[in-house]
Amino acid sequence: MTVQIWTFIIVGLTFFLYIGVAIWARAGSTKEFYVAGGGVSPLANGMATAADWMSAASYLSMAGLISFMGYGGAQYLMGWTGGYVLLALLLAPYLRKFGKFTVPDFIGERYYSKTARLVALLCAILVSFTYVVGQMKGVGVAFARFLEVEFATGIFIGIAIVFFYAVLGGMKGITYTQVAQYCVLIFAFTVPAIFISLQMVGNPIPQLGFGGTMADGTYLLDKLNQLSTDLGFAEYTSMGMNDRINVFFITASLMLGTAGLPHVIVRFFTVPKVRDARKSAGYALLFIAILYTTAPAVATFARTNLIQTVSNKSYSEMPTWFKKWEESKLITFTDKNNDGRIQYVADKGKNELVIDRDIMVLANPEIANLPAWVIALVVAGGLAAALSTAAGLLLVIATSISHDLLKKNLMPNISEKGELTAARIAIAVAVVGAGLAGLNPPGFVAQVVALAFGLAASSFFPAIILGIFDKRMNKEGAIAGMIVGILFTAAYIWYFKPQLGGPGTPEGYWFGIKPEGIGVLGMLLNLVVSLVVSRMTSEPPQEIQELVEDIRIPRGAGAATGH
Repeated sequence: MTVQIWTFIIVGLTFFLYIGVAIWARAGSTKEFYVAGGGVSPLANGMATAADWMSAASYLSMAGLISFMGYGGAQYLMGWTGGYVLLALLLAPYLRKFGKFTVPDFIGERYYSKTARLVALLCAILVSFTYVVGQMKGVGVAFARFLEVEFATGIFIGIAIVFFYAVLGGMKGITYTQVAQYCVLIFAFTVPAIFISLQMVGNPIPQLGFGGTMADGTYLLDKLNQLSTDLGFAEYTSMGMNDRINVFFITASLMLGTAGLPHVIVRFFTVPKVRDARKSAGYALLFIAILYTTAPAVATFARTNLIQTVSNKSYSEMPTWFKKWEESKLITFTDKNNDGRIQYVADKGKNELVIDRDIMVLANPEIANLPAWVIALVVAGGLAAALSTAAGLLLVIATSISHDLLKKNLMPNISEKGELTAARIAIAVAVVGAGLAGLNPPGFVAQVVALAFGLAASSFFPAIILGIFDKRMNKEGAIAGMIVGILFTAAYIWYFKPQLGGPGTPEGYWFGIKPEGIGVLGMLLNLVVSLVVSRMTSEPPQEIQELVEDIRIPRGAGAATGH
């Protein structure tokens, strides 16, 4: 059977599975819609958290960026891994103990202010919407090639799928759907890696294989370094001094942004006890590590095979996969010297091949001539990664609007049924808006996601961390800090991203910091403003200070709030 038929079969089966689970686990109350009724087991929640966490950026784009950036691309891997550890150790248990559904809910209660809740709500919507735009781009990339439809059509198909099970199931449906999606995506990511590792170095363990030797006795990484330098690129395992500042800032921004991501934090409210939140965090870290330790190997295999397949080869002899990706316009070849051969070189004036980095994981098994069913499996995994995270993000947007804006501010007497209806309408509007924005995103999937992390770091991280560990932090400090942090970061991103209409250029970056890393400066501004303003204004009420003390005392779930 052809790749396309296998794709229809495998992707179709996985979609039927997701939709069936969503129907089975349909939310019947606001508690089930927001936090799955608080009754998910730590193991299941660990899988769901891992699926929620490993978005299209982790599955599709991270290995693609590493394959082109080499050592420097590890900033994404280090930032996301370190950030999850930070979240699991420093924040999750305390937030779970506080017993609130959402981050705006925590900030509103901790800082005893409807204004603080509203500011946090707007930040949550901006962060989540930016993040979900990246997921929709990933969905479009996968469908564009393997269903052989236009990129835009692929995004619209993704909108329809996410719309169905996110609107129907809420957090309860999403949680159990994400358990299934984790199983699909991790199997789909590791199976091709094992195949290619055996093929290239004879080692079935990809994590060891990319440091192994090839049939001719040369180390794989040495071979890739030589291939890269022959084409004028830097050695794959090297990193220029000029990139170090961005490696630091992007890594730090991703770490701090992780700790402020609303859609990940809310997962720790779906388990029965604080102890279960810690267990599920540990399970999730284990499940995440499987993919994150495999990604550098996938990147190395893909880059080596790509160069050997296309560099200085006749265009007329290119395999079918190359022509199919050309049709999706995610690979473009321009024969500048009219010799009929592909000149893939570092010199932009002479280079004739442009490759969207987000296709590398999907194209990798095709380049390696793996069986059609393996290629189709990778597509199913990519869609699982993108759709699982998109659903979690859309739920954050929905709960921010229905629970924090309507229930807690504008319509305190709204019925439970009315609140659920408002949440589902909010998801519907958000998924359509994100899909339309995904048609022209401001970068590759991982870069768009990095922008969302920067916005989260600059808005939420200081407010949450100080809310837990600083009794003196008051509402004036938190509100001022969040506003300054997110406005600075959003303005910098807009100014230096031409896709967003900004007039800036890379030559004007402050201290050479790319927009993907500017969230660190935004976070520092937020932190300084929060501390200064809080010390210049009145202390929080005594009951709030006692609440902060109670949150840090290891007692049962909900004890801090008296519920």
